[in-house]
Amino acid sequence: MKAPELEFAMQVTLRLKKPRLEVPDLPVGGSRLGVAVESGRFEGPNIRGEVIPGGGEWPHVRTDGVFCFDARYHMREEDGTLIYLQNRGYRHASPEVMERLYALRPGDLVDPSEYYFRCTPTFETAPGKHDWLSRHVFIGMGERMEEGNRITYYKVL
Repeated sequence: MKAPELEFAMQVTLRLKKPRLEVPDLPVGGSRLGVAVESGRFEGPNIRGEVIPGGGEWPHVRTDGVFCFDARYHMREEDGTLIYLQNRGYRHASPEVMERLYALRPGDLVDPSEYYFRCTPTFETAPGKHDWLSRHVFIGMGERMEEGNRITYYKVL
């Protein structure tokens, strides 16, 4: 059996609301953040639309500094199709790079090669033109930006 191939599916850009909420000193260690999705866009070869405000990200920040993502939000394709996305993954780097990511200001960028930001989404949508999303495995590679995240998704063939 050969290794799986990847096919570009879409790129999602999220604008996240500030300030983020934090529940510190959890009994299991670390803290839990809450960040609402303010807006966003997505586009790929066969899909394009907007991220609907109201979802969010709730990462568990472990005591070792690893962000364990849990994001959920809805997207609306230009043809009106609603798509639910749940995304889980990890972001980590050296303490110095993580501090730079946490303190981003307008115009700042930390090169994505300096940190690990990977995720595995699942999509739910009604049968039709976009149900290919709910029948394949995807992986995502993310970039942290001052206003939110940009994630490029690939379908595993």
